Amino acid sequence: MNIRIYNARILTMTDGMNLTDGEILICGEKISYVGPSMGGTERETVWDREINADGNLIMPGFKDAHTHSAMTFLRSYADDMPLMDWLTNQIFPMEAKLTPDDIYHLTKLAILEYLTSGITAAFDMYLTPDTIAQAARECGFRMVMSGGVNNFSQSVSEMEEWYLKYNEPGSLVSFLPGFHAEYTNSRENLEAFAAFADRYKAPFYMHNSETEQEVKDCIGRYGMTPTALFESLGIFNYGGGGFHCVYVTDEDIEIMREHHVSAITNPASNMKLASGIAPIQRIMEKGVNIAIGTDGAASNNCLDMFREMFLVTGLAKLKGMDASAVSGESVLRMATAGGAEAMCLDDCDELAPGKYADLVMIDLHQPNMQPLNHIVRNIVYSGSKMNVAMTMINGRILYERGSFFINDDPEEIYATANAIIGRMREES
Repeated sequence: MNIRIYNARILTMTDGMNLTDGEILICGEKISYVGPSMGGTERETVWDREINADGNLIMPGFKDAHTHSAMTFLRSYADDMPLMDWLTNQIFPMEAKLTPDDIYHLTKLAILEYLTSGITAAFDMYLTPDTIAQAARECGFRMVMSGGVNNFSQSVSEMEEWYLKYNEPGSLVSFLPGFHAEYTNSRENLEAFAAFADRYKAPFYMHNSETEQEVKDCIGRYGMTPTALFESLGIFNYGGGGFHCVYVTDEDIEIMREHHVSAITNPASNMKLASGIAPIQRIMEKGVNIAIGTDGAASNNCLDMFREMFLVTGLAKLKGMDASAVSGESVLRMATAGGAEAMCLDDCDELAPGKYADLVMIDLHQPNMQPLNHIVRNIVYSGSKMNVAMTMINGRILYERGSFFINDDPEEIYATANAIIGRMREES
């Protein structure tokens, strides 16, 4: 489709956080023009739809840089528990009952929620990439998948198969190599990951330094932190990212900076599981790219980028006892361009001609957005999902003012999710 959005405030993120007034033209999957109104000369193109933004904001979509989409089935199922108890006694036993078809349907439930939060791409680490990819493609959602290899499920050979299968140019679905964590993988596995990175010149991703105990145990096994271990083995030779990064040392941060490893913070999950507060200010000061993830709905319990953004800056201020720490502008970059960088999505990181049309319209005609003293800060400090008026991915409007356009009936998705968890409870 060819879509013209006019009478808009536009945050392109090509030149920082400067806003301009004008229009954005989308031809097919990509943006063809962003800038001042051309006074009708653009009408040489036949527009399938022209949208009057009515002064609302058009900006790049949010990138959820760490999630486990299908964990929607455990939303509010296992709460108020420490991480390892939560994982071993509640999460792992229930996940063992999942089928690939379950994950397909549960991923669609997550996609609905991503769209309502203005999330146009998610970095999903879960069990069956094939059915995750199917769900994303059917919905028209941009999904970057990552391996979750560990001693109990998935394998390096499977990860290689997915890596070769899901990285076709122009596809909505891609795959980046990854593994669950140091503490769930043998030394043999870790060395195989390093060999994979070297073979394909590929970045690597994993849960990293999420809890204090995780780091202590790794030091006990190997005499170094997880980050230092990964560097020593060569896993980070071609970059990558660490999910959580709550207990990273100054040496770890320097390793991340040197090897272009993104720190992907998940404040709501870390707070709810009492894992700790990531040192975002220190990481920022060292020049490491920072992205934001929601983690899965079993630990969060919602896939809401607005809540995550507020917590990133709010917890950083509290941790450092410094109200000036981690500005709203820097957090908005983390949630958009920072996520795109971490996820290797340089073709949809900003609004510019030739980029994929992955964007969101923020409704400024809501009380929490008024007055318009500073629109960017409003988004981070007072914004909410109710301000998402439209979410577009790859030039297609998938969500608009409460309605979904993903080729599925949301009520059927909800019913299926409830049937899945109902079956699992009966099997317990």
